[in-house]
Amino acid sequence: MSFAADARFWWARMRGLWRRGWASLRTRGLRASLVRLRRLWRPPLRAPLALVLPPADAFAPFALPTSDAPRASLVIPVHGGFAHTLRCLRALAAHPPATPFEVIMVDDASPDDTLAQLRRIDGLRVHARTANGGFIAACNDGARLARGEFLVLLNNDTVPQPGWLEALLRTFADQPAAGLVGARLVYPDGRLQEAGGVVFADGSAWNYGRGEDPQDCRFAYLRDADYLSGAAIALPSALFRRLGGLDLRYAPAYYEDTDLAFAVRAAGLRVLYQPEATVVHVEGATAGTDPGAGAKAAQVRNRAVFAAKWAQALAQQPAPDTLPTPALLHARQPQVLLIDALTPRPDRDSGSLRLANLIALLQEEGAHVVFWPANRRADGDYTRALQRQGVECWHAPWAPRLPAWLRRHGARFASVLVSRHYVAAECLPLLRRHAPQARLLFDTVDLHFLREQRQADLAGDAAARRAAARTRRQELALAQQADTTLVVSSAERDLLQRLLPAADVQVLSNLHRLPPPGPGPQARRDLLFVGGFGHPPNVDAVRWFVEAVFPRVRAALPEVTFHCIGGDVPPAIAALAAQPGVRIHGHVPDLQPWLDGCRVAVAPLRAGAGVKGKVNQAMAHGLPVVATPLAAEGMHLRDGEDVLLAADAEAFAAAIVRLYRDPGLWQQLAANGRANVARHFSLDAARPLVRALFLGR
Repeated sequence: MSFAADARFWWARMRGLWRRGWASLRTRGLRASLVRLRRLWRPPLRAPLALVLPPADAFAPFALPTSDAPRASLVIPVHGGFAHTLRCLRALAAHPPATPFEVIMVDDASPDDTLAQLRRIDGLRVHARTANGGFIAACNDGARLARGEFLVLLNNDTVPQPGWLEALLRTFADQPAAGLVGARLVYPDGRLQEAGGVVFADGSAWNYGRGEDPQDCRFAYLRDADYLSGAAIALPSALFRRLGGLDLRYAPAYYEDTDLAFAVRAAGLRVLYQPEATVVHVEGATAGTDPGAGAKAAQVRNRAVFAAKWAQALAQQPAPDTLPTPALLHARQPQVLLIDALTPRPDRDSGSLRLANLIALLQEEGAHVVFWPANRRADGDYTRALQRQGVECWHAPWAPRLPAWLRRHGARFASVLVSRHYVAAECLPLLRRHAPQARLLFDTVDLHFLREQRQADLAGDAAARRAAARTRRQELALAQQADTTLVVSSAERDLLQRLLPAADVQVLSNLHRLPPPGPGPQARRDLLFVGGFGHPPNVDAVRWFVEAVFPRVRAALPEVTFHCIGGDVPPAIAALAAQPGVRIHGHVPDLQPWLDGCRVAVAPLRAGAGVKGKVNQAMAHGLPVVATPLAAEGMHLRDGEDVLLAADAEAFAAAIVRLYRDPGLWQQLAANGRANVARHFSLDAARPLVRALFLGR
């Protein structure tokens, strides 16, 4: 049974690649198709984790660029072992945090010359204890002296890597409920020491990921942890004081960091592992690693103290013989798997923006989101952006092929969303086999067969019509196989329900957050089009607009410039920059200046399907739109009240000129367009459906 499902996956993949390759040749040409093919088959890289370690030179005095008005107070307790402390301080001096910081060295009655050497380093605040009290007493002393908004406890046998402090503190801004944040700890040889910890019902603990590759997908995303090693943790100074500091019941040391994590959680805040903050830790450099001897022996005694104090909370923890896995770590959350062709790039296309906002909505509802790109490739900053918000992203070389991965992970998902017909055709049989408990959602993104059919009709291409018919058969078959099929407009829902009366078809449209409205019409000028040119309807739209519409606009408004923004610009579009008043910008990383600065957005689409993100996005920012009827399809828009609609070149140009010259009409369309987005395309508008479909609520 499993073999048959796997075989169908590979057959569907090969057939889909052939069909998509042939379609790409017809619509994009040989050059663009070869570029896409190279991206698809480029082998993934597996570079070792690069660590920056200071040289072990003889000591000479130096200075740290600390601040008298710190935002972060680094408390480093020491008891001898100056060689380790020196490496830590040299690392801070060589790559100082950009955040204003201070360093409070608490010398816990060192038996050697550590105190004297520390006083030769400028920029330190040195606090000398007269008697050795242990790690907990030293940390509490240092915390009392801290002046920063954030308190950072750092072991002296660590080597913080560049950017570590910024990553820790950024977490508090990104996650308002964060109370305690810990670093990714690695051994000097680059192996993972800890990616947060797991605490079992008897009070014992597990360093998650110990000895493994720190870049493995399991350890690369922001995640709640049961506890975080006190070797490198940050929390608000006020919170530390409110909790009473580290509990002296664990003196001299061990379990105080686990206790702190449980106290933070009991206060209603989150305990988060931050993989972007990397700190090398020479584990046991000062206390040893043998739990039966020396200071480490307190670990056994303190476990009993901890278990008694937190007995009620520990009753909810897993049994001691349970192997920590991603499924276990997120067992208290509904787990949702999202599969798409590529990692979403929300600044490049509306489908990606919709998926990114769906992920955010699922997380707001308490779900743990797992993302699988069908090409198994990490996509640089786009993948890191998902991991930074807590999405478990899988990719090569750490992810096996989908059949093997689903055999291991499929049983943990409450629901699975598969986007695009050519991806779903490969995945649905596998998901039925390996995730039978999950609700399977087929996301059309837009009805591909409808877009292909319209494009073929516009071009008068008989071969393209036959390809559209094949896509239609496949999309309809997938809609019958899935538990629910998602479309982006009521028009597409009505079409599918006429064709498949028994299918469950739901509208999950584009999703947008409404920013504050931009400036009024008098502070704006020019026209704006936004759309990636990997999407053939956008190529046709811009060519038609520049050749047939824009000359009429310039005749009435000679000062107006047309700004065209979108990546993957083909030569035919680049050549349009030679026309008077036409600016082809390509991809821009931040659209805000254009959305706030242009006076009219245009959507001159003559082919395509689905709801147009370019229309939603402009309206969300209070930028009025002139569109073709096809571009406004299924968007609940009223001509003359929310948008201006025109089908031919002369009417389209006249609508632009009218809107450009009429401030009252401009204000009306701007306000009504924003209201339309809030009513139909906001996260709150989609929330009830998402709860029902993905979470069964």
